[in-house]
Amino acid sequence: MSAPFHVIFDNPVIPGNTGNAIRLCANTGAHLHLVEPLGFNFDDKHLKRAGLDYHDLAEVSIHPDLDACLAALPGARVFAFTSASSTWHASVDYRPGDALLFGTEPTGLPEEHLNHPRVTQRVRIPMLPARRSMNLSNSASVALFEAWRQLGFPGAT
Repeated sequence: MSAPFHVIFDNPVIPGNTGNAIRLCANTGAHLHLVEPLGFNFDDKHLKRAGLDYHDLAEVSIHPDLDACLAALPGARVFAFTSASSTWHASVDYRPGDALLFGTEPTGLPEEHLNHPRVTQRVRIPMLPARRSMNLSNSASVALFEAWRQLGFPGAT
């Protein structure tokens, strides 16, 4: 079965967040795509500890840049997660094969990636005002589980 969704981390810098995303994708059947440069060595002990023994259960691809990543996902709709949107993530009607794009932990997605011609729509996860943004792997979890829920959790037991 092909992955119902794709999760893209654009230039992640915190190994624990990527490790958590590996675990998330292993448990949901999503494919994790990491866009270089990575802010850590893929053999980092924090990444391995956060991913526990899920590394062999997750489909993970590393791409040299965003264009290469999106070229590997022909036809996928791409939803860019950003606080610079008024559209909530739960108002999207997700379809199999959609890609959920998240920016680097300290700064989010750069403007050139938010404006990439493959980005279908900018969306946001609602939060209370005057708070720092959510942790990257938590944001990916919130978004992915909403998308997976809309499809009826295919493959889940």
